[in-house]
This record gives sequence, structure tokens and C-alpha cells, in this order.
Amino acid sequence: MRTFAIGDIHGGLKALLQVLNQLEIQEEDQLIFMGDYVDGWSESAQVVQFLLELSQKFNCIFIKGNHDVWCQNWLKDNNDVNPSWYQHGGKETMESYASFSEQEKKEHLLFFENMPMYHLDDENRLFLHAGFTSMHGVEKETFTHKFCTDRTLWEMALAMDRKIDLDHALYPKRLRHYKEIYIGHTPTTNYGESTPMNAINVWNIDTGAAFKGKVTGMNIDTKAFFQSDDLPSLYPNEKGRNK
Repeated sequence: MRTFAIGDIHGGLKALLQVLNQLEIQEEDQLIFMGDYVDGWSESAQVVQFLLELSQKFNCIFIKGNHDVWCQNWLKDNNDVNPSWYQHGGKETMESYASFSEQEKKEHLLFFENMPMYHLDDENRLFLHAGFTSMHGVEKETFTHKFCTDRTLWEMALAMDRKIDLDHALYPKRLRHYKEIYIGHTPTTNYGESTPMNAINVWNIDTGAAFKGKVTGMNIDTKAFFQSDDLPSLYPNEKGRNK
């Protein structure tokens, strides 16, 4: 069995399909999606529908991202339009649902509501959209919204002195709990990188699909990764979240 972590998609169905074609997934493989399926490009509702159908054929785990929370709230109550969401891809997501029936919207709402905030596998590898703040691990997190909004975990990993080993007193307690941690949320393109980034035991799989980057799928055992084309080239008449 192979396990793939797939980074933020942000409504880029064309890019997702490119990545899945490269992965050549088989029946026994596992796909762990890192969240933010919507907001950005024009096919957010179509991405959700595709993932629902994909999960009927393959072993999929869908982590919830912060943009998914916003979309969930809107699907639950059409009057709940977070101004920040609307300005950061929500408008395009709402438009993508124009051709979807009320029943289909209810199915998508249930899909979002049932998403876990994190996944811990049997090899003690943690998957979540953004991060966590508790020094005692995700099970002790007081502010659970941090699972899809926190950036301090990634910033801490980036800032660490790699010469410090696990037994050193200065090694962050948050990183001691897990063999590896996989996240999305903060585009690697913010750091001038178009591919996944590794800092200590944290792997960032968000390669900027919401903006000018790509969707990425990574084999978490071999660390081989596969990428789509840049999203602006797949949606040449759209801006995504580029302003």
C-alpha cells in the first residue's frame, strides 16, 4: 500500500486530475488530502463533487482546511458570508455552485461536516491542514480552530537550528510527539519554492495552487512528488486568488 499526501487544491480541478493521473493510484493505495478544496479557481463545487465520487472507489481521508470551514458555514446558512472569505476566493466558490441542486449542496455540506481536523496514522505520522499550539500534542489542543489556521508550527520548524538533536533541551516539545508532520495552508511559494518543503520533521505540501503555483501529491514513504502545471496556465482567463 502506498500513501499519498495531496496539498491544497483551491478549486483547481484540472490540476488535481493531472496529479492523480501521474500518481496512477491503485485500489490498495491511500490518499490523504490536506484541506482547502475550495476558494480560488472556478471549479470549487466540482472539486468537492469529484472527491465525493473518488472516495467511493479509493481509500481517502479528507482533512478540513480553513477555507472549507467558511464554505461549510455558507452551505449551512446562505446568509453566513464571511467578508474575509468572500474576498479570498469565496465569491468564486459561491458562483461555482450556481448549477448545483439543493440536494447536492446538502451532500456537500455533510461532506464538510464529517471531515476530521487531523489524522494520525499507525506509524505516528500526523496530518493536519495548518498546525497546533499545545506542547502536549493535538489531543490536548484547547483551541481546535488552530488545526486549520495556525502558522506558528511551520514557522518554528523553519527557524530551528538543524544541529539541535531530539534529545537537546532546546528541541521544541511540539515536534517531539510525532515521527513526521504533514501540513498545507502556508504556500511554499511564499519562500520562493515551487516544490514541497521539509523543516526538521515537518513537511509542507501546499505549493501555492491558490495563486501561481501547483497542486502537489507526495508519496510519504519515498518522498517522491508529482505536480500539476501552474494553475494560471490551466485557467488562463481567471485570477484565482491573485489580486
